[in-house]
Amino acid sequence: MASSPSYTREDLINLAPSRQAFVGIDSDGCVFDSMEIKQKKCFHPLIISHWKLERIAEYVREAAQFANLYSKWRGQNRFPALIMTFDLLRERPEVRESGVPIPELSSLRKFVASGAALGNPDLERAVEETRDPELLSVLEWSKAVNDLIARTVKKVPPFQWARRSLEKIAAHADAICVSQTPAEALIREWDENGITPFVRIIAGQELGTKADHIRLAAGGKYPPEKILMIGDAPGDKKAAKANNAMFYPINPGREEESWKRFHEEAFDRFLAGKYAGAYEAELIEEFDALLPDIPPWKKSARR
Repeated sequence: MASSPSYTREDLINLAPSRQAFVGIDSDGCVFDSMEIKQKKCFHPLIISHWKLERIAEYVREAAQFANLYSKWRGQNRFPALIMTFDLLRERPEVRESGVPIPELSSLRKFVASGAALGNPDLERAVEETRDPELLSVLEWSKAVNDLIARTVKKVPPFQWARRSLEKIAAHADAICVSQTPAEALIREWDENGITPFVRIIAGQELGTKADHIRLAAGGKYPPEKILMIGDAPGDKKAAKANNAMFYPINPGREEESWKRFHEEAFDRFLAGKYAGAYEAELIEEFDALLPDIPPWKKSARR
């Protein structure tokens, strides 16, 4: 399928198998070493400036990095991550003592729980329907993030072994990009690096959750043991297991090593039906150990 700025859920539903196996591949932090750049240079500074949190900027950065990068919630959608960031801030004694108000985001919580696709298009519709000032503020922040990323995060190359692996995957399986990044950014980044031809669809946050992407594209079309999700975050594992699929982890901080192992060993095991079981479990155990569920400042307070 040719690259397009307007992939739809129907594209996922109508994806016809051309191979006996299916592979979903995350993008930011998985194929590209762009996750930290986007978070630290775009998302987090704009949280601080948009909600006027300069007085507690240090704590905002710590909370946002935990919610988005250095925990079991790594890679979650931007809207739940924003809620989590503010919840973490509200718990910190230093923030309470500062007197800086932290938004409750009650309207955003309702939007996230509504079942809507967690992207700007559905949020825009919610703003139009409700005229809710809080949702409008979040939408303005989200659009500003996208604009800053488009202007400043350019031509970040894929991991070397990721590119080699994409070539190998495309030769043996049907593959799609499965991401919670906006489609516009995904398509731009895959196109400018010449790797779009290795996948049949690029699915972003507008098409639903990662579990939705896998279910719509692969559910009932391939045996579960022939469906594999590759990702660097627990949400990728969750999406795979929601579809009874296999999961291959790209370990944060060890991405090239993970992709090299995939290229030289794991993908061949997957194709041969020798991936599930002890081999996959060992990889997941190694992956899970890298991502904590308690913020470092809470650990320090317990000592």
